[in-house]
Amino acid sequence: MLRVENLTKVYPNGTQALKNVSFEVADGEFLAVIGLSGSGKSTLLRCINRLIEPTSGKIYWDDTDVTAAKGPEIRKIRRQIGMVFQQFNLVKRASVYTNVMSGRLGYVDTFPSLLHVFSAQDRARALANLDQVGLSEKIHVRVDSLSGGQQQRVGIARALMQEPKLMLADEPVASLDPVLAHSILKYLEQLNKERGITVLCSLHFLDLVHRYATRAIALKDGELVFKGLPQEIDDAQFKSIYGQEAERVSII
Repeated sequence: MLRVENLTKVYPNGTQALKNVSFEVADGEFLAVIGLSGSGKSTLLRCINRLIEPTSGKIYWDDTDVTAAKGPEIRKIRRQIGMVFQQFNLVKRASVYTNVMSGRLGYVDTFPSLLHVFSAQDRARALANLDQVGLSEKIHVRVDSLSGGQQQRVGIARALMQEPKLMLADEPVASLDPVLAHSILKYLEQLNKERGITVLCSLHFLDLVHRYATRAIALKDGELVFKGLPQEIDDAQFKSIYGQEAERVSII
């Protein structure tokens, strides 16, 4: 279970990205985080794994206080929390294999990892995770020769190397066309249903939320303005989240 209590983030320039945000995510849920650009979605996800330090509030993962963790403890927590980024966050000149194996760094000693020395078990795990996302034949290909959708799948395989219980996906389909967007979300859905990985995924398009999410929360100007089932977001609720001038856009 993930529990967020009164989470607040104020950046050094005075921007308040999150304002007393509280919600819970049960194990095995696929939670969509929606809202306009700048509403605090990315800040929220990055606070959960401490890529960004919260200003105040608490985050609990399986009753462990993530906000209080330090040193080895935070490293242990991060092993359980995978992250998929909007811009892929890959080493473009390196191979698919090298990028995927970097997801295993939290489990190995520093010196062997610098020499890219991994166990046979980890190498087999990398191949299995690439097979899961349909890229096993690309294992020795340079990442910068892949399409955007393929690069995002490498990012998912890398996150899977952590053997995560929780997957954070920060607008993973924002830079992809509609067909690829569904492809990536289907992989996340598959991991959610088949491996029982809890997923928190920030999304823009409401029809994607309806198709893939089991529950949704909405942020507006850093505040939580909705939490419930995707089907409960009617036209009035949609306008309150995105503004009166907003129009629903479908992504097929």
